[in-house]
Amino acid sequence: LGRIETDMQGTGPQSVSIEDSFSQIYGSKGKATPASETLLSEPAIVAGIAKATLAPNSKLDWDAWVRDYARVRDAIEVTYPDLFKNFNDQMFTPGGFWKGVPAAHREWKTKSGKAEINVPQALNVTGFEEAEGRFRLMTLRSNDQFNTTVYGYHDRFRGVKGTRDIVFMNRSDMIRMGITDGDDVDLVGDAGGNSDRRLNKLRVVEYAIPEGCLGAYYPECNLLIPVAHHARESHVPAAKSVPVRIEKTR
Repeated sequence: LGRIETDMQGTGPQSVSIEDSFSQIYGSKGKATPASETLLSEPAIVAGIAKATLAPNSKLDWDAWVRDYARVRDAIEVTYPDLFKNFNDQMFTPGGFWKGVPAAHREWKTKSGKAEINVPQALNVTGFEEAEGRFRLMTLRSNDQFNTTVYGYHDRFRGVKGTRDIVFMNRSDMIRMGITDGDDVDLVGDAGGNSDRRLNKLRVVEYAIPEGCLGAYYPECNLLIPVAHHARESHVPAAKSVPVRIEKTR
């Protein structure tokens, strides 16, 4: 369901909040007729996935959040009261409200009142070791893509036209593996429990990318990311360093 379309839920038409490039947050309410009666909103999709995969939790009423998006914003306000005070009321003020970036004004929310730098607990930030034939795949957006919404098949930034089924590869790696520009290859998971996952028939594009690394588009490549391969605290999937190997398409 697009943002311009009416999002009708259990408590009536819903509003969503938007944050722009300048940290301004404002409300939006769609008015166009949905393209199909079967379309689901993003909150409904996420809640449905959560209900299907997670154990019941009395603190998380997924259905209530889908019925009324204001309750989601209330929960955000409770979690981050300094950033989202009066969230539901403020987002429809003219121009919205500024979330603020204290660090931009050299305001450090620490006990010392100064910027504090933490040393990472692990030197290998990718979570897996080097191995013969193993590449690090970084998933990318194309020029005409916003998050997972794809608007076209031309990536002007990288000179790709008419397709998204490609993989960017370093010239030295291509020579070493006997691969030429335009060859079709398969990407196969190579660590972290994803060795049975593969993405077939991607066209190789020679590109200025570091040796041992590959680049390809998401969400097409998401299936190659091991579930356990994520940031230590936030659990965000490590989509910029996915362990894979290359096989020539048969």
